[in-house]
Amino acid sequence: MKKIYLVSLGCAKNRVDSEMILGLLEKNKYELVDNPEEADILLLNTCAFIESARKEAIENILDLSSYKDSNKKLIVCGCLPQRYYEELGPVLPEVDRFIKIDEYGDIAKIFSNVLKSDINGQISPLNKHISTPNYMRYVKISEGCLNRCAFCAIPLIRGRLKSRTIESIYDEVLDSVKNGAYEINLISQDTTRYGFDLYKKNVLVDLLKKLVSIPFDFKIRLLYLYPDIVTDELIEFIKENDKVMPYFDIPIQHSEDKLLELMKRRGNREYMINLFSKIRKEIPNAVIRTTLILGFPYETEEDVNNLCDFIKQVKFDRLGAFTFSCEEGTLAETYPQIISEDEKNRRYEKVMEVQENISLSLMKNNLGKEVECFIVGYDEEQFMYVARNYAFAPDDIDGVIYVAAKQEHNLGDRITVKLLDCDSYTYTAEEVMNYEA
Repeated sequence: MKKIYLVSLGCAKNRVDSEMILGLLEKNKYELVDNPEEADILLLNTCAFIESARKEAIENILDLSSYKDSNKKLIVCGCLPQRYYEELGPVLPEVDRFIKIDEYGDIAKIFSNVLKSDINGQISPLNKHISTPNYMRYVKISEGCLNRCAFCAIPLIRGRLKSRTIESIYDEVLDSVKNGAYEINLISQDTTRYGFDLYKKNVLVDLLKKLVSIPFDFKIRLLYLYPDIVTDELIEFIKENDKVMPYFDIPIQHSEDKLLELMKRRGNREYMINLFSKIRKEIPNAVIRTTLILGFPYETEEDVNNLCDFIKQVKFDRLGAFTFSCEEGTLAETYPQIISEDEKNRRYEKVMEVQENISLSLMKNNLGKEVECFIVGYDEEQFMYVARNYAFAPDDIDGVIYVAAKQEHNLGDRITVKLLDCDSYTYTAEEVMNYEA
């Protein structure tokens, strides 16, 4: 049995691609290993969203190439070859084959040619090597994007929106929860636009209606919602259906109308204020998360100050920020690039300091409450379990709950805890034992 070593970089959407590729190879009797020295195939799935991601991809290519010998093949797929296919071959001859995302439909044939072995089948979301713990899954509901944000290279890499059918997603979620998954994270480049290409209208709520009909105990989390199409219908559905977590991940990028227009983002400051107020009013326990870009061309100090005031008004539960990276081929590349990296970082720090104080205040408001959460790990240094609940997504922006437990637990166990202490990102809690009379 031949052996594969995989490195998957970038976002959860890339992780799903890696899971499908591994699923295909395992179906053809290939085995995943943890050590590159043992592998016959070194496989790297890359991100190329911003410059730092491209540098990371190149570093990983060079690192993996150090394990190559006459018997090992190095294959690189994903966003980097999709965007820079022609340029990569001459400068990285260590790689036996670069595979573009556009070629995934023929990936079995490509692997067969490179490996001199018969690989049969196609990648499928219903045949994945699951890389997440059993209690949670990422389910990619669409690929590509219809938006043309001025700063974003995703449409240049992933193309236009390509949605899966409601039936296909239903089958995957049903299989996942049958096999013990409790947290289903629906992901895409633009989740709110799901289905527009197939059904000629936005059908996210129709998808959710189908998924909540699955008769198992599980929760759905929606990630990557665009503010201008977070509809009243969607808010009402989340309010009335406890299988959908009241968690609103809504990237806004900025608050100021001038910059939103330059970014080619729909909506404006007033619209967003009203949207977040509506969510808070309709769903008081909702968690609202966003992401921002600092240092975008034409941004002024006044814009940053106004953004800080906006953040203080909305009081986001979670907020992540990035400094602007000028991407080749985007509209923003044509804008004046006069804001220094030092200045971008200063603005980033200013915004994050504002958010840190808000987060701490919001977290403190919950101290003393009892909440249900699920175990996601164990911290050997603190001798405490690590847990999450609906308020914490499984990525680097959100924090966790550290739990002093009163009994041993397994990953995915659901327990009740009392929140005792916090910082801006994490809680410390103790397990609450519910004894039956």
